[in-house]
Amino acid sequence: MIHNIFKKDLKLFFADKKGALLTFALPILLISLFAFAFGGVGGNRTAKPVQLLVVDNDFTKDSKEMLSNLEALKGVHTITKEKMAAINLVKKGKYVAVLMVEKGFQDSVALGKSLPLELKYDAAREIEMGMLQSVLMQNLMGSVGKKIINAKMEASFDTNFSGVPKNIKEKALSLMNSDQGGMNAMMGENNVGLQMTSVIKEDAKKGNLGLIQAVAGTAIMMLLFSIAGIGGGLLDEKEAGTLKRLLYSPVKPTDVLFGKMLAALVISMLQLTIMFVFSWMVFGLPIFKDVTSLILMIITTAFAVSSFGIFLVSIAKSRQQLQGYSTIIIMLMSAIGGSMIPLFVMPEIMQQIAVVSVNYWGIQGFYDIFWRSLPLTEILPKMGVLIAIGLGMTLISIRLFKKNVLKMI
Repeated sequence: MIHNIFKKDLKLFFADKKGALLTFALPILLISLFAFAFGGVGGNRTAKPVQLLVVDNDFTKDSKEMLSNLEALKGVHTITKEKMAAINLVKKGKYVAVLMVEKGFQDSVALGKSLPLELKYDAAREIEMGMLQSVLMQNLMGSVGKKIINAKMEASFDTNFSGVPKNIKEKALSLMNSDQGGMNAMMGENNVGLQMTSVIKEDAKKGNLGLIQAVAGTAIMMLLFSIAGIGGGLLDEKEAGTLKRLLYSPVKPTDVLFGKMLAALVISMLQLTIMFVFSWMVFGLPIFKDVTSLILMIITTAFAVSSFGIFLVSIAKSRQQLQGYSTIIIMLMSAIGGSMIPLFVMPEIMQQIAVVSVNYWGIQGFYDIFWRSLPLTEILPKMGVLIAIGLGMTLISIRLFKKNVLKMI
């Protein structure tokens, strides 16, 4: 008896070839994805240089020399911009940081004083910022740093050994310059003067960065799974014969599809709203700082997600296929879109692929609201992309619904 049950279940499982294939394809796809994301593939790949905006307000020989030294570094690529344009680009999350070289830079070099430098950065990109800061602190000076050290040593020598003949002074300074340990010690004592400032002002109404990532990323990923399950009710109706009886009535096939999608849309908006309200009550997420933008982002995200759920139902012919398709696609979208792995830890190619994911546009939109505090006009383009995704999925779903679902009734 056990043997017969075993054979029956195996036959039922492999009878749906697409469903069985999806069962084995999911682990392979996920392994490949995470291998790319964490650098397990292509060990000889070189990391993309950090894009650093620079603003030179001093515009002297020494400031140009320092920026030229930065551009020569392998880990940094500098882009010159005007001050306000550069700051706005960092605020919008387009670049990691902008290095501001203020007036008086050359005078500070000549006198051996701290340099008037300010690095305005996007705190939402912590890992990139840490790498950039390390590169800057180690390589910021170049030959300019030697000038500062020489000026500082000469000033110190004149203070402590005034009246020493010029030839003896030059010989002493030469010996000090040849002492690499002394040079390093002098550089360590010298305060570079690099001031670190976040472009996002710290205030009580701004959300916690990790909380925003956790809430937005998890909410969208779980919403995708929920909508896929809701859409599967259409396949249950087909198997039970309910859909067939419904289509014999004066109801258009598209009416059935749109009715399901409308229900999914309402449930999506309700689910997102509940998750954000919960995060506000329990974790203090500031959901009332820009209510209009938040409502519009919830609606557009719910529309894109609900259309995606209907799309899954349109391409699946059975519950087993739907489960396989939904698991693979949602896991992939969530991984590359930033729900499972923050985008800034991924290689460049993964960050470029992320734009095809609903998760990416939704998460970035919520970041703009809760973290960057951008006005509605700056967030509308992301909402437009979500609407475009929803419309595209809907049009595809109508065609596939007629072809794959109605054909089997």
